[in-house]
Amino acid sequence: MSPPTMPPYPVLCYAKDCPRESAYKIAARWSDGVTGELKTYFLACPDCLPELYRIARVKQSACRLAPGETLGDPEIFEMTRGRRDRELVRRPDLEAN
Repeated sequence: MSPPTMPPYPVLCYAKDCPRESAYKIAARWSDGVTGELKTYFLACPDCLPELYRIARVKQSACRLAPGETLGDPEIFEMTRGRRDRELVRRPDLEAN
């Protein structure tokens, strides 16, 4: 018998006082030279996306890295329930705005 699965739950936008569900993940590609992952800055609804993306770019520029670490620029990905980071679709068209 397989363990019960958790029911889906809404993932809310990270913007202060925003009650809307997130539709995008703002993240940068990080690596320590051995492993890599997306470093999440924010989850955002469409309305809050431009401001949260701007803040993510400022935060990324202030990051200090250990020797061997790399951190790319923040990118915008479509949030899709049940998909892992490597399966998310990047939206460079939204980054340009």
